[in-house]
Amino acid sequence: MKVLALTVGPFQENTYLVVDDETNRAVLIDPGDEPDQILRMVEESGAKLEAIWLTHGHLDHIGGIAGIRRVHDVPVHLHPEDLPVFARGESQAREYEVAFEQPEPPDVELADGQLLTLGTLQFDVVHTPGHAPGHVIFAHGNTVFGGDLLFAGSIGRTDLMFADPVAMEASLARLCEFDDATVVHPGHGPSTTIGRERESNVFLNGGARIVRR
Repeated sequence: MKVLALTVGPFQENTYLVVDDETNRAVLIDPGDEPDQILRMVEESGAKLEAIWLTHGHLDHIGGIAGIRRVHDVPVHLHPEDLPVFARGESQAREYEVAFEQPEPPDVELADGQLLTLGTLQFDVVHTPGHAPGHVIFAHGNTVFGGDLLFAGSIGRTDLMFADPVAMEASLARLCEFDDATVVHPGHGPSTTIGRERESNVFLNGGARIVRR
């Protein structure tokens, strides 16, 4: 498996292109902004783009979809509980005064326990609400694409509309069931490991409490 990353937009969001080396098939995870840059990454990879997988529907994770789908008409996958979040993208962009193109509604519903196939690879879909009601992570072996659940040294915000601090605690506990060697590719900032965060992240070791609205 090859993982290519691109940090895009005013929110510095991480977009991932995941490629199955054996079949050269690829998916985009959370194409947040700057579709031209993302399209260039896809083209330079030489891989065939098959789908867009979304960890959740916040504007900084979906802003590149419309531009990408004008070139690659691939299905968009999102957990149905995040449809209200997805639908607020345009209005949320106005609040932040950032450029944004609202994408068409998603095509495929994600569900907890679902298996997604990319060529010879399989990914587990794990529902991890808290930052957003339909937030999910994608896990393959000791690799997790974690969206805005866990960051290096921090966690996703829980003071936003639709956020749930209690659910966030449960989701973080579920993530910590993964092996310490598991690499987490987050929605913002550098990649990290479960073991590193278990030791040093104050939200996991009891040093800080999760923010409640």
